[in-house]
Amino acid sequence: MASFAVDLVLRLAGARGHIPHFDEFPPLPAPATAAGHLARVLAIIGAIFAALSLAVWGLAWLSLRLL
Repeated sequence: MASFAVDLVLRLAGARGHIPHFDEFPPLPAPATAAGHLARVLAIIGAIFAALSLAVWGLAWLSLRLL
């Protein structure tokens, strides 16, 4: 599941299109509009925010369990 999330973030960032990963899924064309670029940036920011939120939650949960 973690590798799927990393692959999704890399595909949204456009860094995965030139690396062959799955033969049955061709790389998606990059959006040519500003709205597509904005959607990509928002998706990356959302993924980073979610990862940081989970890290903070995990750290708080672990610290409470150790008390």
